[in-house]
Amino acid sequence: MAFNHEKKSCVLAFGNLDFFPEINGLRARHLSLRGDPVTLTYNSSSDLGRSVAAKCRILQQRYLVTPWLSSPHIQTAFLTFHGRPPPVTYRRHLFRAFDGGTIALDWLTYSDVLEGASGIIDGSAAYKGDKTPIVIVIPGLTSDSTAAHVAFNMARQGWNVVVSNHRGLGGVSLTSDCCYNAGWTEDVRKIIDHIHCEYPEAPIYAVGTSIGANILVKYLGEEGANTPVVGAAAICSPWDLLVCDRFINRRPMQKIYDRALTVGLQGYAQLHQSILSRLVNWEGVEKSSSLRDFDNHATRILGKFETVDTYYRRSSSTNYIENVSVPLLCVSALDDPVCTSEAIPWDECRVNENIVLATTPHGGHLAFYEGITASGIWWVRVVNEFFGVVRASPLIKRQKTQGCPLPKPLQSSIDQAPYLNVTGDGMVTAVGNEPRHVLQEDTPNEHTIHGNKDESAISDNRAHFELTDKINSDEQIKQKVEKNVKDLIFPVQVRIDKLSRRSRQSIWLLAYIAIVTTWPFVGSLIVSVLKKRFKTFIPGSIHLAVGF
Repeated sequence: MAFNHEKKSCVLAFGNLDFFPEINGLRARHLSLRGDPVTLTYNSSSDLGRSVAAKCRILQQRYLVTPWLSSPHIQTAFLTFHGRPPPVTYRRHLFRAFDGGTIALDWLTYSDVLEGASGIIDGSAAYKGDKTPIVIVIPGLTSDSTAAHVAFNMARQGWNVVVSNHRGLGGVSLTSDCCYNAGWTEDVRKIIDHIHCEYPEAPIYAVGTSIGANILVKYLGEEGANTPVVGAAAICSPWDLLVCDRFINRRPMQKIYDRALTVGLQGYAQLHQSILSRLVNWEGVEKSSSLRDFDNHATRILGKFETVDTYYRRSSSTNYIENVSVPLLCVSALDDPVCTSEAIPWDECRVNENIVLATTPHGGHLAFYEGITASGIWWVRVVNEFFGVVRASPLIKRQKTQGCPLPKPLQSSIDQAPYLNVTGDGMVTAVGNEPRHVLQEDTPNEHTIHGNKDESAISDNRAHFELTDKINSDEQIKQKVEKNVKDLIFPVQVRIDKLSRRSRQSIWLLAYIAIVTTWPFVGSLIVSVLKKRFKTFIPGSIHLAVGF
């Protein structure tokens, strides 16, 4: 009865605010404080589905969103402006693709998380022969390792994590005419094969977020059973890019997201104007007012697609779901303001025995905040638990025996510090695999050996000076290595600091929006608590005045 009374009070309090759609959403959200049930969609005959439903306790429970972030728009904005993971030190390895492109791989381990420092240093974190499971993180559109919440949390649980930044992101410049897009799986394929060959004893898992989730699912469908990945998770995937394109241009609120994403892509293009300006319609890129405009003037041309719709259709991961052959967890929020629930392939996921689809009524886009202080992200805990279930299951054994599917790719020469060129704006450029100039010792010929003592002495002195020059040259190279590593870290740190200052400026606006939007609920809750606490002291006339 007490619950019904509180429910009735909330309805009365919101009764005169029906014309505010956001407040209506808050009212519906807080009629029950028990949280939202998690809906699992999977094949009824799937061993994976039954195992997840039985062993993943977090998916069995309800998801309770942070009360003051109940709106999907506020959740998404909070993640964008303030949702940075704790500062950590990534160990960077620069991978050179076969076409000359450069991909920044940022490694993070348990020991790195314990240190707590912020920055990027040179070198990979794992050592040869390490059997610790590796989680490869594929970020979203224009995102990089600085926003990878799952990287911090998985590393804290003892996993080795590597964030595969997209080309041109993470403070690394474009070094070829090839760029990434929503359906570009070649980079992910080469990175996964490279890591598998470097660490053949370590099981490999993968996590994709937003556009990164679309790329990951598409890759898994293309590879089928040939991938070395033993488990994967796709978080807030757009699934069908054509449907999402229609959705994001449908309403004024969605158009705000469309414009924000467009500005982000234009900023990415400005960073690499020297290359992109000769490959795309640069005037059209600068004047683009929507994602579709940008894709028409840039992405479509770079990817060699005939039309924008052709690019969307061929890049959508929903076309590849049926061929996914490894355990895959897909997490989506039905109120996602960017990747609409209309694009979720319910039937395709239900048919494939390797896929489990988890959906919640609330969560926003990649947010899923929980706790009264928004101290945690729900889907990160879910992914960690899911990978633990897969790791303990017999499904992983079939994948580990496959071995290295492809020959080991050529080692990147760009990961050697002497061949890195750090420009003034913080971008890193590959100089190339130039040979080191090391002085060679002159070997005396037979005539010199049998010559007089003076000539022998001169030859010995010459060899001594040449050896000294070689040692000095090696020391200079070593000093140059250390200098370039420092030069690499500093500009990246500067860029991160600038982004942090921008976030602090934006958080005040976000706080104002949160207070204004959630005040009707908070005010009603306060009145309800005061009414119960001081029930014997409030006259009946006051009860009537407040509407209870």
